Amino acid sequence: MTEIRIVKNKDDCHTIAQLANLIWHEHYTPIIGVDQVEYMLTKFQSPEAISTQIEDGYMYYIISHNQNLAGYLSIKKKNTSLFLSKIYVSKDLRGLGIGKTALNFIEQEAINNRCQSITLTVNRHNTHSIKAYEKLGFIKTGTVVQDIGQGYVMDDYTMERFL
Repeated sequence: MTEIRIVKNKDDCHTIAQLANLIWHEHYTPIIGVDQVEYMLTKFQSPEAISTQIEDGYMYYIISHNQNLAGYLSIKKKNTSLFLSKIYVSKDLRGLGIGKTALNFIEQEAINNRCQSITLTVNRHNTHSIKAYEKLGFIKTGTVVQDIGQGYVMDDYTMERFL
C-alpha cells in the first residue's frame, strides 16, 4: 500500500534530504556527474533548502510503500497550472506502481486547485524519465537552460499534461 503525506516539520525535511541523497546519487550521477549532484543536493535538497522552498509555497510530500520510505514529491500552483517540481522513487521500489499512484495524487491536487494542466521540467538526458512522462500523457513544450551557479546548468525539457 502506498501512502503520501505532507511534510510537517524539520524532521520531515531531514528525511527528504536523506532520501534525495540516496536517490540522486544512484539516478543522476551517470547523467550529470557526482560533482554536480553534490552541488545540487546542497543547493536544492538540503533540509534548509527544502524549508525555504516550503516557505515559498512549495508543498513537499513523503511517499511510503508498505510502511517503508519510498520517495518524495513537491508541487506548487503557478497560475492555472500545477508545477511538479520533484518526484522521486527509490530505485529498489520502482516498478511497483508507486510513481503512478503519486501522479494520480498530483492530478487530484491539480483538480482540487482548479488547474488546467500539470507542468514539469526534466533533464534532457534523462531518457528513462522522459519516456515515463510521455507514457503518462505529458508532451514536450520547450527547453530551458538555467545557470544554477558554480559553472553548472540545468539543461531541461519542459513538459505538460493537460487535464
